[in-house]
Amino acid sequence: MSELNEKIRQQLMEWAEPDFGTFSAGLIPGEKHVLGVRLPLLRSYAKELAKGDWQTYLLQASDDSMEETMLQGMTLGYVKSDFAGIRPYLDAFLPKIKNWSVCDSTCASLKIARKEPEAVLEYLLPYLRSDEEFFIRFGVVMLLDHFIMEDYIDLVLEEVDKIHQEAYYVKMAVAWNLSVCFVKFRDKTLSYLRTNHLDDWTYNKTIQKIRESYRVTKEDKEMLLKMKRKAEK
Repeated sequence: MSELNEKIRQQLMEWAEPDFGTFSAGLIPGEKHVLGVRLPLLRSYAKELAKGDWQTYLLQASDDSMEETMLQGMTLGYVKSDFAGIRPYLDAFLPKIKNWSVCDSTCASLKIARKEPEAVLEYLLPYLRSDEEFFIRFGVVMLLDHFIMEDYIDLVLEEVDKIHQEAYYVKMAVAWNLSVCFVKFRDKTLSYLRTNHLDDWTYNKTIQKIRESYRVTKEDKEMLLKMKRKAEK
């Protein structure tokens, strides 16, 4: 283990809360190595790492705990570089994503999508059309976090509608994405929901997520309830 990795491990262990780690692990099926470090601490540390020799760090980074992996994704979001400089490191990192928590925290950090939207969109398309659960979720959550806006809402709805994948965390990401689309672009999303190609489970979960939002009117919630499909597959 490199000196930097050892330093990172020691710092994370100092911040670790075992009870919080046990609680967090219960929310992340299949993840056995959760230290229990709070997200604000990880984000703060990622910003510090991004100011240093982040390239060497990412090339040598350890994946022995969820937090060590998550820290890499966050660091990629905070580095001062154009997307061309980030891309090869993102290529190497994405196969390490094995759960929704690492995926979603990475997506939230990648603000480069706001600065170079076209380059990032081009990058995302192959992931949206992948067969790998967390590659697809990465693409869907990136669209959710950075592209649900006037210039891209049509593309977001079009790309999400093309996804036909049985993996649970993909379906949940699609439903979450579309619920935010409805809040921000009600009419476009409502029109989409009347002509979509979603499977029954994802469609009904989308309706549920929209109805759970406090930003949706009572009248719309009642209307959407009537739009639910009777059979879930």
